[in-house]
Amino acid sequence: MSIYKQLTYAKRYQIKALLDIGTSQEKTAEVLGVSPSTISRELKRNKGKRGYRPKQAHEKAMSRRKEKPRIRLTAEIWALVETYLKEDWSPEQISGHLRLQGVSISHETIYQYVYADKRAGGMLWKHLRRPKKYRKRAGGRDRRGKIANRRSIDGRPAIVEERSRLGDWEGDLVLGETRHGVLLTLTERKSRFTLLRVLPSKHAAVVEKAIVELLSWVTELKSITFDNGKEFALHEKISGALNVDCFFAHPYASWERGTNENTNGLIRQYLPKKCKMNEVSRDRENFIMRSRIPSSLLRGSTL
Repeated sequence: MSIYKQLTYAKRYQIKALLDIGTSQEKTAEVLGVSPSTISRELKRNKGKRGYRPKQAHEKAMSRRKEKPRIRLTAEIWALVETYLKEDWSPEQISGHLRLQGVSISHETIYQYVYADKRAGGMLWKHLRRPKKYRKRAGGRDRRGKIANRRSIDGRPAIVEERSRLGDWEGDLVLGETRHGVLLTLTERKSRFTLLRVLPSKHAAVVEKAIVELLSWVTELKSITFDNGKEFALHEKISGALNVDCFFAHPYASWERGTNENTNGLIRQYLPKKCKMNEVSRDRENFIMRSRIPSSLLRGSTL
């Protein structure tokens, strides 16, 4: 029997694409790895007068979810959240860990709690990996320019999201102090195995060469998902050299590369923003790559 899975924004675009080419609901469900009743329910609840449109469907689903009665979070739960925060757990890790204990609380709710505590004079915000005076809101227009011939994550095979195989990677750059180098990070989605390489700059040619060198030994290489930074503009050369499919997440949708994003957060504990990346030695790189995340954190993480 299939387990019910909530549909993501990306999967709703896949549903639209499959329906447009005449794919049956049963086959669509098989491709996405969900129950046929999930597809049937999605079309019944979220289809508009002009047919099924992914953006409209997602907005309707999110609106319906907000209308559901919220489970009251007790003082004991918040005390536990504060304990984990003070041990430098991320809100994502706390949310996942508590879910294993039967407590449903989203990472966004924890962030809101932290910043409400800050407005009241509290110091919980200082335990965040990237503490800020103000929370940056997602959205707006992507002003970084368009990458030629980029392949959207919407076209990425659904099996990648399942983390059921090895060979699907995510890539990003971690910045240090201005004009003092950058750190390339590549994380495999299933194993969480991470490769690092300090680079002198984030020029596309430099990044392309490093990615090819770091992944050239990988025999089971299926896909790489990047963000929309221009440093990945030579994705076609990467694809050709490694015989791998390269995809790009939606702008301002870091959760679509959650494995790599959370790994970068852990790396920040070793290399804070003021760090001069060009002073990080290869031994230091290897030490960070070998460092183990406590199993309790890993089970509770979205890594």
